[in-house]
Amino acid sequence: MRGFSNLIDSTAHAEGPPPDGFWRFMRWALRGALPAIFFGLAISIAVGATEVGSAAVIGWLIDLAQSHGPEALIAETWPLLLAALGFFLVLRPTLMGTGAAINALTLGPNLFPLVLARLNRHTLGQSLSFFDDDFAGRIAQKQQQTARAITEAVSETVNTLGLAVTAIVGAVAVMAGVNLWLSLGMIAWLGGYALLIRHYMPRIRATSTDRAAARAIVTGQVVDTITNIATVKLFSHGAHEDQATLRALASYRGAAIDFGATSAAFRFWLMTLAGALPVMLIGGALFLWSRGAATAGDIATAGLIATRIAQMSGWVSMTAMGIFANIGEIEDGILTLTPPHGIVDAAHARTPETSRGAVDFDHVRFGYGRRRAALEDFDLHVRPGERVALVGRSGAGKTTAVSLLLRLYEVEGGRILLDGVDIRDLTQDALRAQIGMVRQETAMFNRSALANIRYGRPDATDEEVFEAARRAEAHDFILGLRDFKGREGYAAHLGERGVKLSGGQRQRISLARVILKNAPVLVLDEATSALDSEVEAAIQDTLDTMMEGKTVIAIAHRLSTIARMDRIVVLDAGRIVEEGTHPGLLKRGGLYAGFWNRQSGGFIDLAAE
Repeated sequence: MRGFSNLIDSTAHAEGPPPDGFWRFMRWALRGALPAIFFGLAISIAVGATEVGSAAVIGWLIDLAQSHGPEALIAETWPLLLAALGFFLVLRPTLMGTGAAINALTLGPNLFPLVLARLNRHTLGQSLSFFDDDFAGRIAQKQQQTARAITEAVSETVNTLGLAVTAIVGAVAVMAGVNLWLSLGMIAWLGGYALLIRHYMPRIRATSTDRAAARAIVTGQVVDTITNIATVKLFSHGAHEDQATLRALASYRGAAIDFGATSAAFRFWLMTLAGALPVMLIGGALFLWSRGAATAGDIATAGLIATRIAQMSGWVSMTAMGIFANIGEIEDGILTLTPPHGIVDAAHARTPETSRGAVDFDHVRFGYGRRRAALEDFDLHVRPGERVALVGRSGAGKTTAVSLLLRLYEVEGGRILLDGVDIRDLTQDALRAQIGMVRQETAMFNRSALANIRYGRPDATDEEVFEAARRAEAHDFILGLRDFKGREGYAAHLGERGVKLSGGQRQRISLARVILKNAPVLVLDEATSALDSEVEAAIQDTLDTMMEGKTVIAIAHRLSTIARMDRIVVLDAGRIVEEGTHPGLLKRGGLYAGFWNRQSGGFIDLAAE
């Protein structure tokens, strides 16, 4: 049985990005699994044939018994009886068991991870703009919703479609063998059934799409609140967030009621139609028997087929309703998950092994898609090994500049060069491998301290991780960590986003990660802002060692960082307005000098005047 679980490679990659059309998207999501799906469909067809065959065999056995009588039945028909026995005890169980194995071992366990991995892989390749415009929880929920809906839709289609179609076609054929009028009556019933499906399924599909969209909004609202729970509590806005959640839930409730009303009406008419089939077939067979035009076996066959198809019609219709509801959820997921990547590697993009560290911003313009630019005609040239500080008010464009260097966003004008090569001619992974960055807002995974630091270089040994932590003044506090599962030291998990650490501790782990990476270009976005003066002083020698021989671009408010730079570049409203050394800029008496004159406690006050 376990061999069925290997019929689909659940780790296979998809070819290209996901299309936005439903059927093309389904082919993309299921590529590689289609042979197993069609095999399951073939088994389902065979099972459907046995369903009708069972009724025909029973009716045939009744007529066989009547024609031979009790005395001669066994003696004269035992080979036929053995064949019937083999049908019920061997063929039918084998086909049904195979069908069950395909659903339970092939499709169920493999399709969900196959589709979710493909969707997640595509989502990970999106630019930061994609994530800036949506809730993280909503995106994750859409991925899982779509993968689950595809899995259920395919499994139910394989399990139901082949069986139902074969059973219905076979039932019509068997009824034609009994009496042509019974067959025509069944065809008329099937026509009514088809009209009922055609009327209600599009409505179920549409209301399911609305329900899925409303559910995703609820998820996004709840995740957004929980993610910012500290802010909620600090501003005493629990009631406000509760009301926002209730509004989202009210929209979901309305969409769910619309879906439920459509489903309930569909089920009522379905049950009415299903009840008409036994009345028609059994009543018709009895009428024909009374006229001598049907046998007792024909009555039994008609009765078995009528009750079985009536039961099956309810099961098939509810399954079809589920399939169409899943289709609605898939279509809702397609809207969110299929946008093409905003930043892609060029076909000719290359992967340099090493970098000298020359960085050039060549008349760069960028405005996050808005008319007002965050950077305008930004022209900066940094020599290999040079240390440059970017200084300016909040919103001047400092972080935007380093984000563009890392190609987290795409420039809207101009170009950025690394060692004279346009960064768009490098693969994104190769570019970012040459740059180590410590951000003011440090990011931690809910993994061990060891794994968080080793993220800088996955092939690093434990001792190399420990040494990087020592240089970042993180080793001692890491040894004292303990999580709720009792894991200690480097094995202790840090909690979601590193919430179990102080800001300074998170920043030191982030420094250790970049020390371990040892990239030729170093970007410091307020790398010591969360450190107290004592710890900062302790790691200044480490920072000096980190910067030795590297190209450094530092976003700096803190004098201790600026003092170590070779050149200071002052930004205002997205433009470079001043550039030079610290003494030269002070003599100039411009914007930088004004910042310096308002300094306090070792910080430059960059608040607007």
